[in-house]
Amino acid sequence: MVRKGVCCCCAALRPRYKRLVDNIFPEDPKDGLVKADMEKLTFYAVSAPEKLDRIGAYLADRLSRDVVRHRYGYVFIAMEALDQLLMACHSQSIKPFVESFLHMVAKLLESGDPKLQVLGTNSFVKFANIEEDTPSYHRRYDFFVSRFSAMCHSYHEDPEIQTEIRIAGIRGIQGVVRKTVNDELQATIWEPQHMDKIVPSLLFNMHKIEDVDSRGCPPSSPSGREKEENPFVLAENCFRELLGRATYGNMNHAVRPVFAHLDHHRLWDPNEFAVSIFKIIMYSIQAQYSHHVIQEILAHLDARKRDFPRVRAGIIQALLQAVAIAAKGSIGPTVLEVFNTLLKHLRFSVDFELSDRRSSVSSGSFTASTKENDERIVQNAIIQTIGFFGSNLPDYHRSEIMMFIMGKVPVLGATSHTLDTSQLGDLGTRRIQIMLLRSLLMVTTGYSAKSIAAALPAPFLDPLLSPSLMDDSELRQLVLEILHNLIDRHDNRAKLRGIRIIPDVSDLKIKRDKISRQDVNFIKKHGQQLYRHVYLGCKEEDNILKNFELLYTTLALITIELANEEVVIDLIRVAIALQDIAILNEDNLPMFHRCSIMAVVAAYLNFLSQMIAVPAFCQHVGKVIETRNVEAPYFLPETIFREKKCNLPNSLGKDETSLFFLTNQMAESLGGSGYCVERLSVPYVPLVTDEDRLSRRKSIVDTLSIQVDILPGCNLDERANSTEEITFETLKQAIDNNALEEQEKEKRRLVIEKFQKAPFEEIAAQCETKANFLHDRLTQILERTVRPPPSPSGTVSITAGHAHYQSIPVYEIKFPDLCVY
Repeated sequence: MVRKGVCCCCAALRPRYKRLVDNIFPEDPKDGLVKADMEKLTFYAVSAPEKLDRIGAYLADRLSRDVVRHRYGYVFIAMEALDQLLMACHSQSIKPFVESFLHMVAKLLESGDPKLQVLGTNSFVKFANIEEDTPSYHRRYDFFVSRFSAMCHSYHEDPEIQTEIRIAGIRGIQGVVRKTVNDELQATIWEPQHMDKIVPSLLFNMHKIEDVDSRGCPPSSPSGREKEENPFVLAENCFRELLGRATYGNMNHAVRPVFAHLDHHRLWDPNEFAVSIFKIIMYSIQAQYSHHVIQEILAHLDARKRDFPRVRAGIIQALLQAVAIAAKGSIGPTVLEVFNTLLKHLRFSVDFELSDRRSSVSSGSFTASTKENDERIVQNAIIQTIGFFGSNLPDYHRSEIMMFIMGKVPVLGATSHTLDTSQLGDLGTRRIQIMLLRSLLMVTTGYSAKSIAAALPAPFLDPLLSPSLMDDSELRQLVLEILHNLIDRHDNRAKLRGIRIIPDVSDLKIKRDKISRQDVNFIKKHGQQLYRHVYLGCKEEDNILKNFELLYTTLALITIELANEEVVIDLIRVAIALQDIAILNEDNLPMFHRCSIMAVVAAYLNFLSQMIAVPAFCQHVGKVIETRNVEAPYFLPETIFREKKCNLPNSLGKDETSLFFLTNQMAESLGGSGYCVERLSVPYVPLVTDEDRLSRRKSIVDTLSIQVDILPGCNLDERANSTEEITFETLKQAIDNNALEEQEKEKRRLVIEKFQKAPFEEIAAQCETKANFLHDRLTQILERTVRPPPSPSGTVSITAGHAHYQSIPVYEIKFPDLCVY
């Protein structure tokens, strides 16, 4: 075929490659590409690859003229020829041809005709799927990134054309990504200037609000037609592919534009789309890079720490989804960083809430209530994130996190290893305490250690139990619930829920194992500490039903998990001591609380008696419960806790022995079954420690108990000399002298060690000897030196031998001018 407008002689003199190129164009472009001549051109290009660059340059020149002249039929033919040549030729000489090809594609993309833009995009996608034999050292795709990104934001007036252009832009971005990420020399695609265009363009097309819920899952497999026709699905798959190809060095460049897009379009509130995006990110990236995403979210949270509460809550909820997925894989060194940052923002949120409240009160307005509620949303989101992250960690990680959070709980009177709450005041400190304990409660949920000692090491147990003595019922509830999570290794709590008299404990199908040696050592070392907190917890005046239920459950779980014969005796001593609290009422508790304590004791002894299955003991407990059911139903949990109109007595008679659990009868019943019951005659008396002072309880040290303990190597003469020195001046000096505190602590430690290791017969003999001796000596001293004044202002109780024997009287020395702190 002779080219139109060229004579035969001139045509014969033209280069062969030009003649071959001219021959593929028909007279009428509607006829399409001349296939026979196209095959000749292809064979010539393959046989003489050095001519490829000239063929490409000539085709590009023809296409440029046809675009300018709007001869679009020939444009389509030229692009089809280029595509076939690209698919057929893979030699090293293809590099110059590719440059001509990309130049032609750029011409099409620059045109304003949507058809040409789609045509150029389709050709580029075909080129992107070709694997070249050698890498390109100088080729750049900056123009294509910019142009395809602009097409993704098309707002053509025709919706169908708009969708077509957007799909073409997304496919073009996908082609650029595929072409560059596989080439080690093409790292420019991951540069921030390119990612700042690519990622927002994809997110823009993914933002379909009514469909966000369907994307909170791993990648799906949509049909091919859906991929081609739906820009939402196509953009999501391209975004997943982009993140899946990201490596260690460029992961941050792919994630940071996400935050810019969400900030610019205000997509943190509501945050459904933001949460779905981070789900996609976490499922798409390689697992070992998960901590990069978490670090970026934390950094963005720090950058927006003074933003609106709902914005911060949206970021935290996105973090929750990220850590929920990352906790199942590799989380790297970000574990403590996550918790530290979240706790810091928890403190910020409380500070903002209280400052808004103070400002609203001072101005006399109440406009800050909405913002306070928003801050509560932030705080709940932080707690949920901490708890969910911690509960999904391995056990060895979780134990470290438990220690870490516990170290952040502010304790009144202590400043080390806690959050800075100096500016929050008591109200803010209490808020921080509650929220941190709620976080810890979630972290400990589902935690199962092989031994109680591993779950409750001393550095964790001591600070955990401290809030259980604070004058706040909610704090005490949280502490007990955390304790239950760690003690209950067989999931028995649900069976114990609701304090009641259980007719047959065997129906509960309690699960328990034989107590291990580690657990025996734990209860020997920390049992008195646990008993003490249960005992003092029952005496709190602000207790509600939930507090009593948790205290009952605590005693029951200790029985199930840790009780041997010695522990059973100790638990009975604690129960009798609780009964004495209600009967004697030395703390002036309301009648409801006294009856509630009696109900707790009844429910627990009923449970304990059936667990140890001693018939005589069960008979005594059952008889008391039956008597109460007839004569004093307010001493039973079904009445005092269930009935709204419960008739409470005006007083509790100490001589109504049929309503009380009696120590001598329980000792007699247990002794017949082989239990060592001598210690039942020793009343349980908790020691006063520094925790009481730090917890600010109202009735911490109403009286000072000077307890004369049994120390090794102390004979009767030395005791006599020390007893002779008990005078007003020596007592006052002992009270005011803080230097003796350390000596007293060491003294208590030796006494405890003595009672743990020495034979019981030896201890009982020494106690009896000492009690008799001190009884005589103290009687002589008190008759000679002490005269009670008419209006005492302070009281000092001298208890001989810890008041271990009921027959030993307790003397009160009253001084008019002595204040005991």
